[in-house]
Amino acid sequence: EVKDFCKEKAEGVSAFPDPARGILVWRAKLTGAAGTPYAGQTYELLLEFPEDYPMRPPQVQFVTQCYHPNVHETRGDICLDILQDKWSCVYNVRTVLLSIQSLLGDPNTASPLNPQAATLYDTDSAAFKK
Repeated sequence: EVKDFCKEKAEGVSAFPDPARGILVWRAKLTGAAGTPYAGQTYELLLEFPEDYPMRPPQVQFVTQCYHPNVHETRGDICLDILQDKWSCVYNVRTVLLSIQSLLGDPNTASPLNPQAATLYDTDSAAFKK
């Protein structure tokens, strides 16, 4: 997985195992995509892989605080279908990070972890973007 990730670079995402915590814990950086309220912002994420990965998804959370309908504002948990019931063993670190990057620009307000952000996004998108 490390070799594959290093071979094929993806715009705005990087990740590598955390040397202090072993091969099953990775630190990642993600930059918000252009045209989104998160453009140019860099976020750190933590990925923790289960022993039976890729049969089960990694647990992923924002270390950097992120105001978003699908991110818990204090714990950094992420509500994203591919990290839960839509996981497939064909997904990899790149897929996960690019999906989170995409989620930043296109939230799912029907399944919020931050209801206040979801309501603001749905009712006043200009205020949300600020």
